[in-house]
Amino acid sequence: MSKKAVVAYLGVPWPQVNDGLTYHDIVPPADAGLTLIEFYFRKYKKSAPLQGWLQRIQNKQITIDGKVVTLPDTKLRASAELVYHRLPWREPDAPYLLQVLFEDDYLIAVNKPSGLQVLPGGLYQQRTVLTQLQWHARKLTTTSSGCQKTHPVPVHRLGRGTSGILLCAKTKLSKSRLAAYFAEGTSVVEDKYTNSECNTMRKICKIYRALVSGLMDMDEVVIKQPIGTIKYPGVAKGLYVASPSGKPALSSIRVLERDLENNCTLVQVEIQSGRPHQIRIHLSFIGLPLIGDPLYVSGGQPKCFHPELTGESFEKDGGYQRPENPVPGDCGYNLHAHQIVLVHPISNECKLLDYFIAVITFYFYQVAALTLPNRTLLP
Repeated sequence: MSKKAVVAYLGVPWPQVNDGLTYHDIVPPADAGLTLIEFYFRKYKKSAPLQGWLQRIQNKQITIDGKVVTLPDTKLRASAELVYHRLPWREPDAPYLLQVLFEDDYLIAVNKPSGLQVLPGGLYQQRTVLTQLQWHARKLTTTSSGCQKTHPVPVHRLGRGTSGILLCAKTKLSKSRLAAYFAEGTSVVEDKYTNSECNTMRKICKIYRALVSGLMDMDEVVIKQPIGTIKYPGVAKGLYVASPSGKPALSSIRVLERDLENNCTLVQVEIQSGRPHQIRIHLSFIGLPLIGDPLYVSGGQPKCFHPELTGESFEKDGGYQRPENPVPGDCGYNLHAHQIVLVHPISNECKLLDYFIAVITFYFYQVAALTLPNRTLLP
């Protein structure tokens, strides 16, 4: 399969504010007779407190069957169409340029910078990898005659603070097959190009590099600590932590460099499961948290937070303000998705492609160079 000539980077600067959002609901028979504010507060309690929904109604942000309603006690009838208009807002700063590592008719692999979210969520509804991919695809179809329309989408996630390789599918078929690869469990691929890095037959292998605080005694270790959730302010579905009652998770850690003077270690990590924040949790669980991690500390648990700082304060649009305690999306930790080996979802070729080896991002490399003087990072 021939490679297409691609630009080195894609991406356009973010607008000052996004376009806002609209949320549509049809009132079910069971909710007929509820007041407008009762409906929204019951269904979307995690979006805003009661006072916040009152503010949104009075701000003329909600319509019933196309008409603006400002009375919170308005009774609802079954099958009424409700639309909540979330006002445009300035999203937090985020990088926008994506280095293109590989592209063909079915896949595109990009080097995601730290600080850029993959999919919409929370305050980041526009400033995401997905948005830049969509804008890029739209530009290609409008400027190139005969260019086949594609809908590139990421097929896995990287944490907002994690840099490195992100695989994206350009067709429905490649998306479904790559999704199946990840569903089988991220592990390793046996292939002559891997130099024994990968020695078990799987469809995909993801290799990470991380800088951890402390010196790892053993050259290699396998961590099998389960990962579960706990209640945590600012994280609606709960915070993932090391938990004996959680789901199974396995990470293989190998030491690349130790820096005795600065008490840190450069490690390589392969995961055979894909729990959220798994690498951060597992490394902190064994007492080696990522350098710069604002959330996880030894034991795979969060830093202490102050419940009194997480009350119901809200923004101008009525939504909850960001809590004072650290949350998973906070950046600063040093984790890089360094390498991917996979069976191509269409051609079935099994290769370690040079295009899939991302150069460690400048910030990460700078930290590593400062922390590990007079040493060369392995390719």
